[in-house]
Amino acid sequence: MGMMLNRRKLITAVGAAPFAALAARSPAMALEVDVSGGKINPLPIAIAPFLAGSGSEDVSAEVAGVIANNLGRSGYFSPLPPDSFIERISDFEAQPNMASWRQVQAQALVTGQAYMDGGKLRVSFKLYDVNSGQLLASQSLAAGPKLSRRLAHRISDQIYEALTGFDGYFDTRIVYIDESGPKSARIKKLAIMDQDGFNARELPVQGDLLLTPRFSPTANEVTFLSFGTGEPRVYIYNIDTNQKEIVGDFPNMSFAPRFSPDGVRVIMSLQSDDGVNSNLFEMNLQSRQLQQITNVAAINTAPCYSPDGSSIAFESDRGGNQQIYVMSAGGGEAQRITFGKGRYSTPVWSPDGKWIAFTKNANGKFAIGVMKPDGSGERILTEGFHNEGPTWAPNSRVIMFFRESGGESGGPHLFSVDVTGYNEQQVPTPEFSSDPAWSPKLN
Repeated sequence: MGMMLNRRKLITAVGAAPFAALAARSPAMALEVDVSGGKINPLPIAIAPFLAGSGSEDVSAEVAGVIANNLGRSGYFSPLPPDSFIERISDFEAQPNMASWRQVQAQALVTGQAYMDGGKLRVSFKLYDVNSGQLLASQSLAAGPKLSRRLAHRISDQIYEALTGFDGYFDTRIVYIDESGPKSARIKKLAIMDQDGFNARELPVQGDLLLTPRFSPTANEVTFLSFGTGEPRVYIYNIDTNQKEIVGDFPNMSFAPRFSPDGVRVIMSLQSDDGVNSNLFEMNLQSRQLQQITNVAAINTAPCYSPDGSSIAFESDRGGNQQIYVMSAGGGEAQRITFGKGRYSTPVWSPDGKWIAFTKNANGKFAIGVMKPDGSGERILTEGFHNEGPTWAPNSRVIMFFRESGGESGGPHLFSVDVTGYNEQQVPTPEFSSDPAWSPKLN
């Protein structure tokens, strides 16, 4: 099934028969997904070269390029090559000649301009339905000259939302572990980048080994595990102020931290005195009170809150091997939700609350999959030698994870995949990279 004009609703699905179709808010064009195969026929879209004010030529080209890259990487759009365009846009305010854009098979058209305005970079865009000539979206945005890529991401979000009915996810960041050096002595550092792999930089956090970074709901704080000179500890790092604080100085190892949806609490795993088992504990960051959530002689770890904060999903070997359980965030009885062959780990609730992503180890392969919170509708999105660590885009449509390649020269790389299982691709990073965490949309 391809894309078609439809002003009433968007029909799409998450790619398999057990999954119900999702209805989004009314888009200008409708995207239909082959439910049985999880295939998407990308919409041909033309992104005309943006007009440029004096001295803004490079910026205007960059903005148009970022928009094309974002939309193309989403899998839902196929940006047409600019050298195929017949019309050369010369007046941003004038109505384009839609016949010339239909001739190059475009179904949507983006025009734009960029210029300096009182020390600010101002970028304007218009999105057209080529078949009808209707203006679907338009806006003018301004920011400091160094924020041109963020303006492009915000425009990409608006185009994506207008044409699919789903929230955009391009104006976001990824925190991850940067890995360098030989495989036997890998150096791991905390790093951050834009969702498309640009503007990657190390965060100035000291530690012999840093693992499992996770964003706060405001996207300006990260909680993570640090192996220093003493016991491994959970920390919170503020990206804006570069301040780092420890989350409880416990006598034993603390690990696998994650913020609550309101940002007030951090849930984590604390090792028992026997050095074998671990249980889940929640720390109130305001009162510093600690509450024990599980009390089972097993390894209970990798907790994740549901988006409303009422429940948690976590992994536990209390039944003999790693499986995923769900329970009330306040404690109580836990319900096992995974019963397939193999071991299940790293559960992560989707931001819309409809799915739990997981890692599955079975038949010598590691797979990334999704299931409903009650364990039904399990679907494997990708599998291979070693896949692990899923994290959701804030619109619940894309999952990022890391894949380890074998061999002495191998190492981990980040990948993304649509929730249909379609459009898997590597995310560029400067070095080896692992354990990604996707931020909420930036303000």
